[in-house]
Amino acid sequence: MYRISELAAAVGLSRTALLYYEKQKLISGKRLENGYRLYSDKDLQRVRLIQQLQAGGLTLKECKACLESKLDRHLLQSRLRQLDEEIALKQQSRALLAAMLGEGDLRTWHEDLDRLAPDAHLDWLMNQGFSEKEALRLKWLSKDMNDHETYMADFMKVFEGLERWGPGSKKDTLKALSLVPAAPTSILEVGCGKGLATKVLVDNTGAKVTAIDNEQSALTELSERFEQQGISGRLNTVCVSMTELPFEKKSFDLIWAEGSAYIMGVQKALAQWHPLIQPGGFMMVSDLVWLTDKPSQESMEYWKQAYPDIQTIKTRMEQIHVAGYDMVDSFSLSREAWDNYAEPLRKRIHDLSPAMPGSVALQNIETEMGIYRKYLGEFGYQMFVLAKRS
Repeated sequence: MYRISELAAAVGLSRTALLYYEKQKLISGKRLENGYRLYSDKDLQRVRLIQQLQAGGLTLKECKACLESKLDRHLLQSRLRQLDEEIALKQQSRALLAAMLGEGDLRTWHEDLDRLAPDAHLDWLMNQGFSEKEALRLKWLSKDMNDHETYMADFMKVFEGLERWGPGSKKDTLKALSLVPAAPTSILEVGCGKGLATKVLVDNTGAKVTAIDNEQSALTELSERFEQQGISGRLNTVCVSMTELPFEKKSFDLIWAEGSAYIMGVQKALAQWHPLIQPGGFMMVSDLVWLTDKPSQESMEYWKQAYPDIQTIKTRMEQIHVAGYDMVDSFSLSREAWDNYAEPLRKRIHDLSPAMPGSVALQNIETEMGIYRKYLGEFGYQMFVLAKRS
C-alpha cells in the first residue's frame, strides 16, 4: 500500500494531480481513521497506464473510457492523425531552427516570411546585423542569411561588366518620357544604377536630375562618366535608401523609377513618394506584371517565389488610383528591352559555368533565363505614367 506522497513520488505526479485522478474515479484511495489515504499497487499501475495513454494524446476523459470499455478505434485513429500533424509541425520547426543555425536551407522560409510580413522580415534581417542594402539583397536574391556572402560574390561575378542588370532600352525610356504631359524641371530618379536612364533624362529634358541609389560605386562611376562628357552640371547624385528619401515635400515635378519600386514594394513606394511630387507633377514607375489572366503553372510557381507581389495590370492600376494618382498612360516594355538584358547575360552564364560548378547564384540566374525564354509574354514590365492628384 502507498500513501499519497509515496504514490506521487513513484509516478512523478503531484499530490493535487492524484486527488484529481481520484475525483474522476480513475483511482480509488482508502481513507484511514487517522485521515491518511492509502493506494494499492493496482492504483499505481492504473496511473502508469493512464500516463502511457496520455502520451498518445488522449485526454483524461478519453483515458477513462479506454480503461472502462473496449478501445474506441475511431477515437484512436483521430488521435493518430492529430499526432502525425503535430509531428510534421515539429519537424518543420526543427528544420527551421537548424537552418537558422546554418544546418539547412532557409530559402523557403525567407520567401514565406517576405510574402506574409515583408516589413517585419526586413527589420528582422537588419536586427541580425545586415545593413539595409544587404538585407534587401538577401530578401530578393540570396534568401539565405547563412550563405549570403558566397551567394552575392557569385552574383556580382556574373553581373560585373554587364551594361544592364535588368530589362530596358533607350527607346522605351524615351517613349515613357514622351508620355509625360508637361516638360519637367526637377526630376528625382530612384534606383539609377549605372545611369542608363539618367543619360536619357538629362539629354532629352532641361531638368535638374537628382539620381539616387544605395550603391556608392555606381554613383561614382555615373558622375565620372557625366563629367567626362561635359554634362554633369544638371546631375546631382545621392547615396541613400529609397525607403528614407531625405528631400523636402513637393521637391520634384517628376519622379522616375524604372524597375526599382519593387524593392520596397510598389504600393509602399507610391504612398511614400507621393508627398515629394509638386502639385500637378508626375511619376513614371515600371513594374513586373501579369499580361494574361491565365499564366502557365510553371510561370506562376516561379514568380510566386521570385516576386510574390506580381499583379495584373488592372490590379496595379487600382492600387495606383487608391494611392492618389491618375493614370496618364501605360505600355509594356518592348522585346528589344528584354533582349538587351537577357542576351548578354546568357553569354555571360555560358562563359562562367565551367568555372562555377555548384553555384546557387548561377543556378538561380539560369532558372530565371529559362522562365524568360519559355513564358515571356505571359508577364512583362509595364511602364506606368501617372499624374499626382492634388
